[in-house]
Amino acid sequence: MSKQLNFHNNHSEINSSQGKVKVTDLLSRLNGEKKIEKKRNLALGVAAVSAVIVFGIILTI
Repeated sequence: MSKQLNFHNNHSEINSSQGKVKVTDLLSRLNGEKKIEKKRNLALGVAAVSAVIVFGIILTI
């Protein structure tokens, strides 16, 4: 992950020094962030449902 972060930082610095922003770079970064957020939301949802199920099982015992 640190390699990806370094790549993005270096790539951003190159674009900044040229004074240009590439739309394709911004869109790819946006898509990557969306994928990460979807995974986080899914994990959080699964954790919440699991907690409710475990709590329900404990209450029925």
